[in-house]
Amino acid sequence: MARKSSTRSRSPKAATSLIRGYRWLLVFLFGISGIINVLALTGAFYMLQIYDRALGSGSVPTLLAISVLAIGLYFSQGLFDIIRSQILVRVGARLDRKLAPLAHQVTIDMPRFGFSTSEALERGRDVDTVRGFLGGQGPVALFDLPWVPLFIAFVYVLHPWLGMLALGGAVVLSLLTIVTELLMRGLNEDSQRAATARHQIADSNARNAEILKAMGFGGRAVKRFARANDEHLGLQTRANDVGGTFGAISRVLRMILQSAVLGLGAFLTIKGDLSAGAIIAASVASARALAPIDMAIANWKGVVAARAAMRRLKDTVTALADRPEPMPLPAPTQSLTVEGITVAAPDTGRVLLSDVSLQLEAGQALGIIGPSGGGKTTLARALTGIWPVLRGSVRLDGAEMAQWDDETLGGYVGYLPQDVALLEGDIQENIARLEENPDPRRIVDAAKAAGVHQMIVRLPEGYHSALGPMGLALSGGQRQRIGLARALYGDPFVVVLDEPNSNLDGEGEAALTAAIRSVRARGGIAIVIAHRPSALAAVDLVAVIQNGRMTAFGAKEEIIGKSQAQGTAARPPQDALTAAKVTG
Repeated sequence: MARKSSTRSRSPKAATSLIRGYRWLLVFLFGISGIINVLALTGAFYMLQIYDRALGSGSVPTLLAISVLAIGLYFSQGLFDIIRSQILVRVGARLDRKLAPLAHQVTIDMPRFGFSTSEALERGRDVDTVRGFLGGQGPVALFDLPWVPLFIAFVYVLHPWLGMLALGGAVVLSLLTIVTELLMRGLNEDSQRAATARHQIADSNARNAEILKAMGFGGRAVKRFARANDEHLGLQTRANDVGGTFGAISRVLRMILQSAVLGLGAFLTIKGDLSAGAIIAASVASARALAPIDMAIANWKGVVAARAAMRRLKDTVTALADRPEPMPLPAPTQSLTVEGITVAAPDTGRVLLSDVSLQLEAGQALGIIGPSGGGKTTLARALTGIWPVLRGSVRLDGAEMAQWDDETLGGYVGYLPQDVALLEGDIQENIARLEENPDPRRIVDAAKAAGVHQMIVRLPEGYHSALGPMGLALSGGQRQRIGLARALYGDPFVVVLDEPNSNLDGEGEAALTAAIRSVRARGGIAIVIAHRPSALAAVDLVAVIQNGRMTAFGAKEEIIGKSQAQGTAARPPQDALTAAKVTG
């Protein structure tokens, strides 16, 4: 997948160390939790001292001294609790700061491999899930669980029978936790999938709002969303029912156990085996012993969700570290070679392009024509590295494109897709490909090369004009010409244009032809996919793509001659070739 150099150099082991780097904090938090739990015995000891010492002696100074000491210990416990909570919140923020950019990198890459936008965005939601969990009560319960034996041991010291009763209650609640885990795991996974499906439908409806409105099937789209939402809500309800039911059972059992401790303590006191203060102390300590288990059950849904999210994030970090950092290579200046590539659709695995080979030298321009669905756009995606090839290779100056990192390779490639999508921001940011502190002259040069400079400067804010979501503030032709300027920015060696004149008027098509000629003049390579023949005016080579195969490749006049002589080309390519001959 695509990576920045800072992540590419990491091996999977180093990627996992992104999480391991917090181990010392976990040890520190475990130590703080120990202090908090030791201080939590304050209440039990206070009850012992009040009933067995202060009341027995009738000494007010003793009562005051014990009370002041207890208040100090309570404040200390609260202080450490605040420290632990704030550390957990900051750990969540640090994880978010480190993992969110990596998760977003995968979000950008996932659609290239057949994942939906909603599935891709799930990685960002995973980061939010982990951060939210660390700021809640779930981690507090988990850090307190290892200290449960401390309270059981304290109760056992008061009397073995009370200790055994508290231990039995802890075992029962622990079994409830295990059952909750087993039931919640599958429900949370199913709920996650249902939520993703719901997001997919919502995203699709939002992106096609104009179509839904214009053709009046928005209501049916809403019903489709409602069905997916109902499925998600059903699974969520079941998960909440499981968590709520076992949470309620655990609370009832804890209250029963606390009453049982009081009852057994009273019995032992009547028998003369226990003091009155020990009854209250045992009740307080046993309740504190079972509180973390009770809290863990109540928050187990969040525990399961955070664990699943963390697992996916670890996979994400590892995915970004699969390859070593490529060795820097010279910028390509000579050739683009395609060697027997086969390309499949990432989502279905269906082969769309088979055994295509061609070679282009610096200064050449190739026009690719053929019927719709023949594989032209698939070839463009393979040439730009958007879609991986199953077999074969795409090489620049003899080196496979994978030997460059994405950021470096992007400087050598310009791409204008069929559907021109501009990013949030202004015009200059889009043309400069979000480059920080770009050279204004290069931006203007790219805009002039695309013939869009005059249109931009006529806007009220010029190059700083905001484009709005997906660039919808502009017309289709304006977006296409700004997209062309972005493709030409920085004088890339290979420029791939997919249907670059689909929204252009005569002036725009003239600018497009001039841009292709300028790419050739400076020693670059231009590849133009077209149905409208005017886009081929400046090319010297033509390839015909039909049914996923390249059926012809060569000089424009030669391919035109063969097609006219044999009459084998499909109608759309023939029309394009004939017109290209005229306009060329």
